[in-house]
Amino acid sequence: MTVIVDDAGSGDLLFGVVVGAYREETGEFKYDMIDVRFYQEIFREKEYLQESSRIVSKLVAWFNPKQDEEIHICQGCIFDVAAEELRKVYGENRVKRVRVVGEAQKLVEIAYLDEIRNLGYEPLAEREEKRGKSFFHMMRWIKDNPEMLRYTKTGWPRLKNYHLFSQFHQEPVYTSVCGDCGCEFEMPFQPHADRQVYCRKCWPAHRARKNHPKKVAR
Repeated sequence: MTVIVDDAGSGDLLFGVVVGAYREETGEFKYDMIDVRFYQEIFREKEYLQESSRIVSKLVAWFNPKQDEEIHICQGCIFDVAAEELRKVYGENRVKRVRVVGEAQKLVEIAYLDEIRNLGYEPLAEREEKRGKSFFHMMRWIKDNPEMLRYTKTGWPRLKNYHLFSQFHQEPVYTSVCGDCGCEFEMPFQPHADRQVYCRKCWPAHRARKNHPKKVAR
C-alpha cells in the first residue's frame, strides 16, 4: 500500500494551502490547512515549511502506515522539511519524492476549491490550464471585496508592484544626521552607528572626494 501526500493552493493568491494525504488502495483521504497567516507578515521567515511538516506528520500518522508501506510526497519545495522529517521516522527507503497525479491530486485540489468557495469566491473553470488568468481573476474579486484582503497571501514580494497590496509592502524609513551639513534626513536602511552617512544633497560631493582624494604635497 502507499500513502500519497500533495498540496493545493501554494501558487494561488487566495487563502492558505491545503495539504492532503491519500491511500490509493482504500480510497481514504484526509486533509488540513496551512493557515494563510504563514503567507502574510511572517512569510519571509519561511515558517510555512515547518507548519507543512507538522501537518504532514500528523496526516501520515493518522494513516498508521504498515512496515512495508511507502510514503510518496510531492516534489514541491513546500515539502522539503516534511520529507526529511518523515525519513527520520519511517526510514530513507520508504519516503519518496514524486510528481503526484491522478486521484490524490484531484482530491487535494477539490478540497482547496471547497475552501475558497466557502469564502464566496467562485474559481475559473479552466484555472489549471490558465494560471495567469486565474491569478488576475482572484485579484479582481479581492479588489471588489476588500474585506477579503485578510484571506490573501499578502506576504508575497511580487505583490508590491500592485497598488491593491502596497499597504503590506511599505519600506521601513530610518532617520539619521548628515555627516557634512548636520541636517536630519530619512533613509531606507538602518545606519551603522560607527559609520557616517550623507543626505541626498551632500552625497555627490562626498563621493567625489572619496573617488578623487587630494594628493598630499611633498
